[in-house]
Amino acid sequence: MTTIAVIPGDGIGPEVIGPALDVLDALRLEVRTDVLDHVNAETYLRTGTPLTEADIDRIRSSEVALLGAVGDPRLSDTAYVRGILTTLRLELDLYVNYRPARLWHDRLSPLRDPDRRAIDCVIVRENTEGLYSGIGGGTRTGTPQEIAIDVDLSTRQGVSRVLEFAFSVARRSVCLVDKANAVRNGGQLWQRCWSEAVAGNPHVETSHLYVDTAALRLATDPTAFDVIVTNNSYGDILSDLTAALAGGLGVAASANLNPVTGQGLFEPVHGSAPDIAGTGTANPLGAILSVALLVEHLGRTEEADAVRRAVAATVATDRVTPDLGGSLSTEEVGAAVLMELRRP
Repeated sequence: MTTIAVIPGDGIGPEVIGPALDVLDALRLEVRTDVLDHVNAETYLRTGTPLTEADIDRIRSSEVALLGAVGDPRLSDTAYVRGILTTLRLELDLYVNYRPARLWHDRLSPLRDPDRRAIDCVIVRENTEGLYSGIGGGTRTGTPQEIAIDVDLSTRQGVSRVLEFAFSVARRSVCLVDKANAVRNGGQLWQRCWSEAVAGNPHVETSHLYVDTAALRLATDPTAFDVIVTNNSYGDILSDLTAALAGGLGVAASANLNPVTGQGLFEPVHGSAPDIAGTGTANPLGAILSVALLVEHLGRTEEADAVRRAVAATVATDRVTPDLGGSLSTEEVGAAVLMELRRP
């Protein structure tokens, strides 16, 4: 039986994980959940430890994990969030961040031209290197001469394997996004690996854009893209842009993957949203769509598609939370998705 580690987390995390687990239960898969409800900011504030070795072992022994959100306004630095997200990405070597963006209804798009609204693409982001590798330092802190250095780390192995994954999920095309004209060393490595990947995948249409041009193209005609592959920081930024073009962070799902081991961490990308926590208005669709990614990762494509159809029907009939222009609560939206899922 497949074990799914569940980390509800902070803020709206537990609120959206509830409906997501209801959907998972309704699929009647042979899975069990291992809920780590102690992994949160309260525990960190009390102990100073975001994840214990025992926690990591429990998550590692599970085939996949589902995360609600982490973050707390009482914490002024990033040690807690990095101590969970970065630790799990590195410990489990989750080198792919997979962010699909699909427009669930025309009314959700911010674009004026209806012919260019139907975004349906994926950002494949290198997830363990780049500027987020944590390498760097500083000196003369707090003085006018202060120096801070963050290292943008790229390795041939890291770049090659994320490019390989991008081609493996492409339906028609892959676009490499970088800034090789300005970031010379890392850019040249990405370009060399890209040339090799393109040569090995002659059946896939390919293109290359600098990140500023890619952002412009996404904002004017996102329908031009299928798969965008890029580094950690550019992928982080562009995936929020694609989420906005698809209706907002409330409907954005993501997967952190190791395609070799099969390990995966699935999460909505909206964060803990402390400003609306406890109000009952958090959008559960991102978490529910993360469950769709999770079950698809487990090989249950039919069930994943059923969840997506249920979400599409719920959005189409305007049974949504206030962030999408509706008036329903978190629980009511979850119930609407369940009702659609159970339709014969």
